[in-house]
Amino acid sequence: MALGTNTGGGIGAGTEVPALSGAPLLGSLHDLKSDSLGTYLRAQQRHGDVVRVSAGPPGMRADLYCVFSPEGVQQVLASEAANFRKDNAFYQEVRESFGNGLLTSQDEDYLRQRRLVQPLFTRRRVDGYAGAVAAETASVVTAWEEALDGVVDVSDEMTHLALRAVARILFGTDVEATAEAVARCFPVITEYVLRRGYSPANIPRTWPTPGNRRAAAAMEELYGVCDRIIGQRRRAGADASGEDLLTLLAAARSSDDGEFDAAELRDQVLIFLLAGHETTATSLCFALHLLARHPEQQDRAREEITRVLGDRPPQARDLERLPYLSQVVKEAMRLYPAAPVIGRKAVAATRIGGHAVPAGADVILAPWVTHRRPEHWPDPDRFDPERFTPEAEAGRPRYAWFPFGGGPRACIGQHFSMLESVVALAMILRAYSFEAVDTEIPVGAGITLRTEGPARCRIRRLDGRVGPR
Repeated sequence: MALGTNTGGGIGAGTEVPALSGAPLLGSLHDLKSDSLGTYLRAQQRHGDVVRVSAGPPGMRADLYCVFSPEGVQQVLASEAANFRKDNAFYQEVRESFGNGLLTSQDEDYLRQRRLVQPLFTRRRVDGYAGAVAAETASVVTAWEEALDGVVDVSDEMTHLALRAVARILFGTDVEATAEAVARCFPVITEYVLRRGYSPANIPRTWPTPGNRRAAAAMEELYGVCDRIIGQRRRAGADASGEDLLTLLAAARSSDDGEFDAAELRDQVLIFLLAGHETTATSLCFALHLLARHPEQQDRAREEITRVLGDRPPQARDLERLPYLSQVVKEAMRLYPAAPVIGRKAVAATRIGGHAVPAGADVILAPWVTHRRPEHWPDPDRFDPERFTPEAEAGRPRYAWFPFGGGPRACIGQHFSMLESVVALAMILRAYSFEAVDTEIPVGAGITLRTEGPARCRIRRLDGRVGPR
């Protein structure tokens, strides 16, 4: 039987999946809670491409089937994508908090949403957002002038920049109130999702516990802001002339798929806010911090920026003219993928890498681990943008690097993420040099990868290199 062949209702003749040893009572529950990324990395190093990790007390124990090889990842995300669904407890919690948008929807809901949204994410349309990114980056560049030869936390700063950029693109002139509400409410909601998503049992959301009430208040505030702006766009109707993404979403329609109602619009907006700012903020933070720790690569990136741009602001067409800077971003995404862990649930039994995976199994993909496989990434923890020259990329399996997922559910915003990252980095590196203060940054897996400590850099103004005011 060929690799990945579906075995129908039974497990089939595949070999048993090796198991990571854990505590007698709770399995690997403590390890996953304290250091899930390190636990998955150890599982691969000890047992190979497919490993079973068990967590929880008897009677409530969950078995996670972890798939670490590029070939296995391709099977789950692409060649057998229909057999691996977003039906696990974690996605259900995200769905209940952030809505049934592109990230969380499935089946016909997902296909309809994707068809309506796809025209708004063509390369030509996305390229038009470069100006908004440049405007928000210019504000950061100017604000940092007060910290000359001082210290900035690039984690906090890039989160602020990415949030304002995506809010401006989504809402246009309504960026201020929206960005403030998101910055205030998102941390409360995401912590709530994580706590419930990784708990073996949860009380109903309707019970008036302090945690439930805090999350409900944050969701009410965030939903209210979105609903108010959506209502304004709906009332403007055909007279709306804005080119922000919300106006375009409100106008999206087809004879087959209809249009989004107000609740569906809010779901899309919330998912775009979540996925659109936290992921890019992660990439920008670690790209800057890695360059701050590697002055030779920082100088090379800055030389390319200066040679290509001079003193003018970057534009979308410059993305292809800044290949080394793009390689820096890709290498940062390899070492610090914004989605370090991806979950699916197997519908039917199958085999992955010759191992039997039963129907109903929770399947875990971990870019954090696959991006560090030494057979594809020699000296995997070393920062080396040269790994992403066209020749090097052509020599690796397709799914040795998958920060944007893959297959039919690949991230619709991947071109925007690259564009935003390159535009912002070009302006920042032209204005300032960076030296790392915190040489190591502890990280953890939330909804996205998150820093668990400061990422401070000492910055120095480079005269004549400041972006547009």
